[in-house]
Amino acid sequence: MTSEPPTRGRRVDEDEEMYKLDDGVDDYVPYVPVKQQRMQRLQKLASTRGARLDSGQNSEQETVEPKFDEEKEEERRVERARLERTLLLEAQQVQAKKALEDASKTNDDKAAEEESEILAAIASRRKLASDLELAKGIQYTNSLKTSWRPPRYIRERSEQKNAAIREKHQILVEGDDVPPPIETFAEMKIPPAIIKHMKTNRIISPTPIQLQGIPTAFSGRDMIGIAFTGSGKTLAFCLPVIMMALEAETKIPFIRGEGPVGVILCPSRELATQTYENILAWTGALERDGHPQLRTLLCIGGISMADQGHTLGQGIHIVVATPGRLIDMLEKKKFNFDSCQYMCMDEADRMIDLGFEDDSQRQTLLFSATMPRKIQDFAQQSLVRPVLVNVGRAGAANLDVLQVVEYVKQEAKMVYLLECLQKTPPPVIVFSENKNEVDDIQEYLLLKGVEAVAIHGSKTQEERQYAIKAFKSGKKDVMVASGVASKGLDFNDIQHVIIFTMPKEIEDYVHQIGRTGRSGKTGIATTFVNMNTAEQTLLDLKYLLMEAGQKVPAFLQSVEDPRIAQGGSLKGCAVCGGLGHTVANCPKLEDTQRRTMAAHRVNDGGGGY
Repeated sequence: MTSEPPTRGRRVDEDEEMYKLDDGVDDYVPYVPVKQQRMQRLQKLASTRGARLDSGQNSEQETVEPKFDEEKEEERRVERARLERTLLLEAQQVQAKKALEDASKTNDDKAAEEESEILAAIASRRKLASDLELAKGIQYTNSLKTSWRPPRYIRERSEQKNAAIREKHQILVEGDDVPPPIETFAEMKIPPAIIKHMKTNRIISPTPIQLQGIPTAFSGRDMIGIAFTGSGKTLAFCLPVIMMALEAETKIPFIRGEGPVGVILCPSRELATQTYENILAWTGALERDGHPQLRTLLCIGGISMADQGHTLGQGIHIVVATPGRLIDMLEKKKFNFDSCQYMCMDEADRMIDLGFEDDSQRQTLLFSATMPRKIQDFAQQSLVRPVLVNVGRAGAANLDVLQVVEYVKQEAKMVYLLECLQKTPPPVIVFSENKNEVDDIQEYLLLKGVEAVAIHGSKTQEERQYAIKAFKSGKKDVMVASGVASKGLDFNDIQHVIIFTMPKEIEDYVHQIGRTGRSGKTGIATTFVNMNTAEQTLLDLKYLLMEAGQKVPAFLQSVEDPRIAQGGSLKGCAVCGGLGHTVANCPKLEDTQRRTMAAHRVNDGGGGY
């Protein structure tokens, strides 16, 4: 007996039958995407429209449709052609357009545009402003207030008389409400103890930079001071900070952790040491006369700061520093600038990129013998109502120095050096840009029986200090030096400077020959040049000699200026002040860029010493 299949099984079969499609079903339409359905509708409408037209209309439609497709295809072809133009073709078109524009410009116009682009890149931000000032957008509009006032009769003096005094001393000033020049130290209200001390050092009356610069600084004004080497700039910026510190100490004595009131920055250890010793002498004279003790900190590399622990432990009035050690001490929080109201940069053209971390207002003074006009303008961006005091052209040579330039073959330099040493009695300074050459010259002179010392950046601080002291004291007749001894150092009665190797930057030459002819005295500078000297450097030297009214030797006269051949003007470099080149090929700017790139490579882990 057979049984019927279960009901459930039959349901499954019915379901299968329900979804099973017969092969004969004609109206089954498979799934069509929405986009394709729309296209089919459009085609159906088009075919319906075509069916309604007569045969003539149909033939017209057949001719119109292809025409429509051809127009679209032509548009697409043109668009493709436009997109397929290469970047090279566009660059060629831009260059051709620029060439047409350049053809209408003179060489001077092109040089001016190039110079403005370079200087705009240099002045991209206010370098002397602190980070906090830049972050908070702080800008001061008024100068720092001080208690100093010139005597009443000087305050009431007419501007015509002030202008006559400046003209008498060949002083140029720029700025608003420039303080009056004062021709005596007593009228500046300098303490008698300091005046007496200066007289013992044969400083009787102010030099031009002092008679205008000291009243300007005493008035609390920001200042840019430019004067020849050996013109007394150190006294002009040291006296104001001493008087400011004396006033602060007299009101409320400094205790541990307080100060400094002012900071003076110098580019080299030797110059910082010299400035520090001068300040000690002047503050010592005050103390002997019954005034409070003023403590000065020397902050330079190569010396142990533990030796000055007594100064740090009692509060500091003045700091004299080189940039590297100063930053190190600030980072270690040995002191801070919370009370700092005075900041001066000596040889400021070399240190103008420095900034400070405090946001309190301070009086800023920049001094140098070489600070071109464009750099002055750049510095003024961060100064408050600055006063420019200029004695002579920035970058010009000291007129009290007789400059002698001689062509000497490289192999004959050493022998000729001995002949040059016979021109004047000692002491004599010999400059070379190469450290190894400095050592070679010293060794040669010692073998020839000449008492000589050497100084350069690779020597220890003890060796450098010994060389300076031995030379200043007269124990040694000749000092052979690299560029570290060229900035601001003051040696007594140097009558002769010999430049064994002409520096690449003309402003270094100006500083080197400025070691003689100081404080109104005359001196001689003998410079060796030969075929190894760059032609651009020779051209700078040629124009510098012409400007100073010096004799230009025949081989220098024969050096041609390419700017004249190209129809350009003889406008000097705006960065270094050299008269024989423009900012586009300035060696100082190239050196700065090289140093910056080297620093970036070291910071990025790319090596370095």
